[in-house]
Amino acid sequence: MAGLFNFGISHPGRIILRLKLLCLTLFFSGHGLMVAQNGGGSNQLAYQPGERVFYNAYYNWNFIWINAGEVIFSVDTTLWNNQPSWLFKAAGNTYKAYDLFFKVRDTFEVWTNPETQQPYEFKRSTREGSYSSFHHYLFDPKDRSIRAHIQKGEAVARDTSLAWSPGTFDLLSMVYQARNIDFSGYSEGAKIPIRMIVDGEIHDSYIRFLGVEVVKNRDDREFRCLKFSPLLMEGTIFRKGEDMTVWVTDDKSRVPVVVEAKILFGSVKAVLTGTEGLKYPLSAEQKK
Repeated sequence: MAGLFNFGISHPGRIILRLKLLCLTLFFSGHGLMVAQNGGGSNQLAYQPGERVFYNAYYNWNFIWINAGEVIFSVDTTLWNNQPSWLFKAAGNTYKAYDLFFKVRDTFEVWTNPETQQPYEFKRSTREGSYSSFHHYLFDPKDRSIRAHIQKGEAVARDTSLAWSPGTFDLLSMVYQARNIDFSGYSEGAKIPIRMIVDGEIHDSYIRFLGVEVVKNRDDREFRCLKFSPLLMEGTIFRKGEDMTVWVTDDKSRVPVVVEAKILFGSVKAVLTGTEGLKYPLSAEQKK
């Protein structure tokens, strides 16, 4: 389990972008098992093609918050092997000024069935300083298997095949799938199971629901949010425990507003900066 949250070399630039993408994903992945069972067509989804959600990433070093990068999440229509598909994408990068110290360019992509939202194919391309990696998963609905190909730096590529059990998604498709869940049935303190494929392995953990709270983004916009804390496994920058907190809008869109995490040498934060093309308005925003 430690591998799920083991982020490798502890350079601030790499930490910021990896944490940002994974923090946003960890919250939503908690309901993946229920999403897979519920199913439903595209009319029932919380999102739609054309949606864009923007975040800034901050790193706290000696009580100073540094805005070092940004991530954009997007949804588009496309074709996959000549079949209609939706393409979900998360692209993260450091700002040009920060590139002089440590350049980061990370891209997550997944092609899904527009009706069932089950993934067809997942790709992750990582460029962080001199380090690079590539993760590729192919999901086979006929024999319920996942074929994984992973290349890290100069190491020999690893190929493996895994059983695709119900409720198992890649990181990015899980983010969007879980936005369709009705959270009203959970009481404060409830543990919600996680199942996802990370680094070519299937992992199980949980996320704890912490209730409802009003939070601000960096523009002083206030949102009524659902609050969660995922269980973290001990790794190179995390202690084992629930030292990550996520606030997501308490409305039909279920958009993360703030993600905070304590690490071994500081803390990190991802903050919502803007949205485009949402299917539903952010009714959780508190009007002043």
